[in-house]
Amino acid sequence: MSLQDPKLFGKVAVLFGGSSAEREISIMSGTGVLEALRSRGVDAHAFDPSERDLVELRREGFARCFIALHGRHGEDGTVQGALELLGIPYTGSGVMASSVAMDKVMTKRIWQADGLPTPKYVRLAFDQQSREQVRAVPDVLGLPLIVKPPREGSSIGVTKVEGYSQMQDAVTLSAKYDADVLCEEFIEGEEVTCAVLGQGLDARALPVVRIAAPQGAYDYQNKYFTDDVKYQCPSGLPEAEEHEIQRITLAAYHTLGCRGWGRADVMIRASDRKPFLLEMNTSPGMTGHSLVPMSARAAGIAYEDLCLRVLASASLDATGGAQ
Repeated sequence: MSLQDPKLFGKVAVLFGGSSAEREISIMSGTGVLEALRSRGVDAHAFDPSERDLVELRREGFARCFIALHGRHGEDGTVQGALELLGIPYTGSGVMASSVAMDKVMTKRIWQADGLPTPKYVRLAFDQQSREQVRAVPDVLGLPLIVKPPREGSSIGVTKVEGYSQMQDAVTLSAKYDADVLCEEFIEGEEVTCAVLGQGLDARALPVVRIAAPQGAYDYQNKYFTDDVKYQCPSGLPEAEEHEIQRITLAAYHTLGCRGWGRADVMIRASDRKPFLLEMNTSPGMTGHSLVPMSARAAGIAYEDLCLRVLASASLDATGGAQ
């Protein structure tokens, strides 16, 4: 579809808000997308699935949806499945890829099966969280390690554990957000992120963004509400490292069956400069602090054009291509 004629998109719903722990971030993302699309002449309207029934999308004649929801019931395949049933094309990955990528444990299993590098981990299911089982985790993964809920994003419920005595509190915090708990080997080094635009053979990795957080605390507060985190894009990494990160990100994207767009978070181990995949975001943030817009800008793509490109890629699983 030509990006030159916004009228061809028809009536567009920007889905944001929702009911997940990331509602606040979703509202920030969706507001930015809505303004960008309208500025380019798209007939775009706000739609909050936590306040309105999705059936209203069809009743009100929406031709496609831009999903700016984050977290559960927005990024995990549930909204995607509802839109499939309604027959309304939507942005981002389909039902299965969205569902798998939302679960960091399932994602890691698939990446490991395909030989892609990801940190070692221990999954503590809801019935495997006795004091003895929790205390045994550092024996397997070493210290420090990371404890986090496998199905949340935006650094919610995440703890860096430095000693055995911190394990129980970290697991308790994580379990508030998810019955299962993911304990992950801590990779000492630099954090970077790499975005992907497109589908199949047309998918392209964008420039890598290097993240430098104060005291390494790239947490919820620093991600969205301070200017203390420093981002470098272009990354300044050696060309070979940049290309390797883009290569494994594209491979990770294809392996999960992602489409439209996505963003992988990666750690580069300081000791040997080996990159490790942490997770794949299938509905990346689009706030003023978000990383996909920053990476796109470095590739010469303005925020408004990025929104149009993503919208143009809206599709259904049944068709597999843009509508």
